[in-house]
Amino acid sequence: METYIDVFLSSDGEKASIIFNKLKEMGLKYHMGDHDFLYDWKGIAKISEELAFIDKIQENLKGTGVILKFTTIR
Repeated sequence: METYIDVFLSSDGEKASIIFNKLKEMGLKYHMGDHDFLYDWKGIAKISEELAFIDKIQENLKGTGVILKFTTIR
C-alpha cells in the first residue's frame, strides 16, 4: 500500500526547501512523476493508521501555507 502526496506551495508561505526537508524527515520519499512524495506502508494499513499519519503531516506543516493532496493505493 502506498500513499502519494501532492504539495501545493503558497508564494506567501514557507520556502519549498524547508517543506521538502520536513517531509523527508517524516519518512516520505521524493517521487518523480505525477506526485511529489510517496510513503510506502510496507503492507496494508488500517484507515485509522492512515488518518493518524495524515494528521501528523498536517500538524508538522501547520502555518506553512502548504496545501496537500493525499492519494492512497492499496
